This record gives sequence, structure tokens and C-alpha cells, in this order.
Amino acid sequence: MSRTIAATLYATVALAGLAVVSPVFAADKPMGDKPMSDRPVADKGPYDKAQVEQIVHDYLLAHPEVIAEAVQALQDKSEAEEAKAAADALVKHKDELFASKTSPAGGNLKGDVTMVEFFDYQCGYCKHTQPEMDAAIKKDGKVRIVYKEFPILGPASVIAAKAALAANMQGKYDTVHAALMAATGKLDKDRILSIAKDAGADTDRLAKDMESPAVQKEIDANLALADALNIHGTPGFVIGNTLVPGAIGADAFKDLFAKARSAKS
Repeated sequence: MSRTIAATLYATVALAGLAVVSPVFAADKPMGDKPMSDRPVADKGPYDKAQVEQIVHDYLLAHPEVIAEAVQALQDKSEAEEAKAAADALVKHKDELFASKTSPAGGNLKGDVTMVEFFDYQCGYCKHTQPEMDAAIKKDGKVRIVYKEFPILGPASVIAAKAALAANMQGKYDTVHAALMAATGKLDKDRILSIAKDAGADTDRLAKDMESPAVQKEIDANLALADALNIHGTPGFVIGNTLVPGAIGADAFKDLFAKARSAKS
């Protein structure tokens, strides 16, 4: 249970307890000389904190389902609010996602569905998802991809992202991206440049372009965009009006492509 939900639940239960004993707070009869335990409920004066807590405690023991119902209601509300916030963010940042002139693009550039991918070259889930995604895109044939370099797993991730974006300036993004995504083991600058060279990039030019303001600007923009969309891990996908935070399989990609097309019709 999240801390927010737990705190809200505690407040809800406390209010429920007050509701249970509310008749005593509404009572306007004199307390008289009767002991508290001998008075009718409507005659009992204000309860102290310990008495209210005991009543709430006893009530919840007798009706434990109230807790489960409250937790479920809070989770449903939280999920609904998050879904609305995500939908609003997708609309607000639509151009940055789908019409960026600086982010590399691939797949069918004239496709009727665009998929945006946030990824990190050191992300194991990204590497695991890559063949599933490639298979789904190849089978569909009408999907355009926008690549959002999202280096969040350390300095080597930043170097790899810069190398890929620099390779894009040479028209070598697809091959360098694929090679970096297929690479296993630890990455460092020397290995990244070696991978880029084997993928056909001019590494002398690459090293220079990696330090260009345009490359850093693209990475900064992607980090800001991911934050606005509440994407804090990799991979993350935006397909049509749907945000997918995490790895999925080929069938899920297929369904999301169909959903995106259906939303257009």
C-alpha cells in the first residue's frame, strides 16, 4: 500500500469512527451524575480520544471488509486520476511526441500509426523487448517509430545516447541504434565507439558531434518530456492515445496498433 493511500485510509477510518459515535457529539442533554457506562448513547457526553479509538477499533474488528473496500476505492480513484493526468499530458505534448523534427525516426516513415519509444541502452528490459517490438512492427508494416533517447542508468547511458544521436547526423542512426541495443555486457566510451565504428559510423566525426549543443538539447528535451508524462523508467511507449510504462510482448504491440487505428476512425 502506498504511503498516500495509507494516510488517506487512516483519515477515512478516523472519520468513519466519528460517524459511528456522532450521536454523542450531537447530544444536548445534561450529563447529570450518571456514570458514562450507565447513560443511554444519546445521553453520553463527548468521548475522549482513547474512547473514540476504541470504538473505531471494535467496529473495524467486527466489519473488516470496510478496510478492503476503502483501500479498493482509494486505489480506483488514484488510478483514475493518474489515467486522466496521463491522457491530458499526451494531448498537451502531442507535437513533441509525434512531430519532433530532432528525434530520430524509423520504421515506415509514411505509416498510419506512430509509436514513440523512451529507452536506455543499458536497460535489460529494453533489450528484452526489442525483438518483440521489431517482430510486431515488421509484421504490421505500417508503423512509424520515433526514438526518444532517455539515458537514466548512468554515465555510460549518456555516452551511448550521445553516440546514437551523433550517428543520426551521419544518417547512421538505425544501424548504430540496433548495434547498441544488441550489445551485451558493460558499456563504456571505448566500447560504444567501437560498436558505432563496426556499425558503419565515422568515429572521428562522431566524437566531435557527440559534444554538440544539438545533441545535449535533444537529451534534455527528452528528459523533460518524460518527466511531464510521468515516465520514470525504461522502456516507455506512447502508441496513439495510450501510454505504456514498461516492457510488453509482440501481441500487446499488435493490439495497441489496432487500438490506435480504431481511435482514428
